[in-house]
Amino acid sequence: MSKTIYEQMTDKIMMTGSKIIPELFQMIADQTEAELLMAMPGTPEQLAGKTGKPVSEVDTMCRTLYKKGLAFKTYKGETVGYKMCRDMIQFHDATILWPEATTAYLDLWQKFMEEEWPQFARLAEKFFPKPFTRVIPVQKSIETGKQQILDADSVDKIIETAEAIAVTKCTCRVIAHKCDKPKEICLQVNNAARYTIDRGSGREISKQEALKLLREAEEKGLVHVTMNKAHVGHFICNCCSCCCQALPLVIAQGIKICDPSRFQADIDPAKCNFCGTCKERCYFNAIEAIEENGSAYMRVLAEKCLGCGLCHVTCPEEAIALVETRPADFIPA
Repeated sequence: MSKTIYEQMTDKIMMTGSKIIPELFQMIADQTEAELLMAMPGTPEQLAGKTGKPVSEVDTMCRTLYKKGLAFKTYKGETVGYKMCRDMIQFHDATILWPEATTAYLDLWQKFMEEEWPQFARLAEKFFPKPFTRVIPVQKSIETGKQQILDADSVDKIIETAEAIAVTKCTCRVIAHKCDKPKEICLQVNNAARYTIDRGSGREISKQEALKLLREAEEKGLVHVTMNKAHVGHFICNCCSCCCQALPLVIAQGIKICDPSRFQADIDPAKCNFCGTCKERCYFNAIEAIEENGSAYMRVLAEKCLGCGLCHVTCPEEAIALVETRPADFIPA
């Protein structure tokens, strides 16, 4: 039995076997649009030749698919071409931020995340040598001068060296509705920011505004997550433990789809007053209460700590620091 064009599109983004992804494609692209997407990549002129449609019609359709988040622009000099979304992550993030996405469409994405995504995440864990994303520590938890601080370890450095910055809504919280954490708080940097601004799926902000949003994220208990590369990445997501596509699977099932930072929390028992604030703040169940020899203090479970630093932010005794536990080459070049 031959596959529908929507199943072929699902194969193209490496999601073969999904029952829901073809439905999502069908909800957002009609048959003609689907055929054009499958003919990509190409310029409108090239795609017109492939499909037999007038260039003006193809150009209009390409612009529409770009706005929907199904197609992405490519550039060769001043020539603009289009390519279909590369993978499930691009499909997810781009189309959820389409302003005209319906409630039914967003709800179907959440159904996919709950019913199908965990199994695909397990396959990704086995297939890829390193996770696509990693945790990056809160800025104030790293004491400069005492440890080797890379640009890739610093959310502030990523922002300070950025050429363009935009803020978007968190696509995970837009569809999941499981908490009241801020939605418009995920940052796009450089090319990702330019894409966001051009498409209208977010808004341009200043470096000062971006730094303020990072501090707000830390106060609200959101974990900074970025691209798992040594160079400055395209985004800084600010993730919760319930809506995020990665962290709940890391926490509940131990699926390694997000690397820890190069750092790990360390609690000084002499300073700890056993208030338990750090334990409450830790998403990863990496802090335990210890009572021995008449003393009571909190202790970090090294194997569970992802080095986000959220525990440090609200420690009233400043008893927590992040210590470097992984070498610089832990982050892929």
